[in-house]
Amino acid sequence: MVFITQFWKSAAPDAGARRCWARSFLVLVVFVTLLVGSLPPVWAASAATAQLTQLRTERTDDGVYLSATVAFELPHVVEDALLRGIALFFVIEVDIYRDRWYWTDQRVASAARSIRLAYQPLTRRWRVNIGSGVIGASSGLRATFNQNYDTLSEAMSAVQRVARWKVAEPGDIRSGTDHNLTFNFKLDLSQLPRPFQIGVAGQRDWNIAIESSQPLLSMSRSAEPAKESASEGAK
Repeated sequence: MVFITQFWKSAAPDAGARRCWARSFLVLVVFVTLLVGSLPPVWAASAATAQLTQLRTERTDDGVYLSATVAFELPHVVEDALLRGIALFFVIEVDIYRDRWYWTDQRVASAARSIRLAYQPLTRRWRVNIGSGVIGASSGLRATFNQNYDTLSEAMSAVQRVARWKVAEPGDIRSGTDHNLTFNFKLDLSQLPRPFQIGVAGQRDWNIAIESSQPLLSMSRSAEPAKESASEGAK
């Protein structure tokens, strides 16, 4: 028994159809490109989630001290994650650079601290742990400050404020030379649980960060009134 199967060869599109298809494809590519280009960047749109309302440096005989206040509201999704037991880690990094006219500025001092914010469901209290340095893959948080708070607003006040933090030693600053200080504050997404990192990647609500730079004061503000009172006494 012999079976015969017929094969039908589809007709190849002619040159006019190919040109029409190519034009349609080109129009689609241009439309998608313009649409994507008109959308606001995710990171740029979220840059305004945090504001630096205070940044003050004080130079004394013991070194350089920094005080700062960062203002921001926790988005609902971030607060919800806290209530579900996900701890948040904030990182503050400070660098001081010495001006060099003949080369790039030289970094002469660095300081960093990590802040852990967590909710304790059993006690319904908030806990803040502050430690020096940035948490790495092989190092945990070595907390030097631990405090419980009754409300989230009280805990956030401890997270957002820095008071007289020593960021440089006296020998790091050279007299008669200009120095600049950079301040960076961010929510460290790398410390979130691995599945959570994938889910929040690129989401604007999770990009809480601020960066600022300013010249380092040549004199501590606390020393200025003392000099003025001394000059008045001499009169």
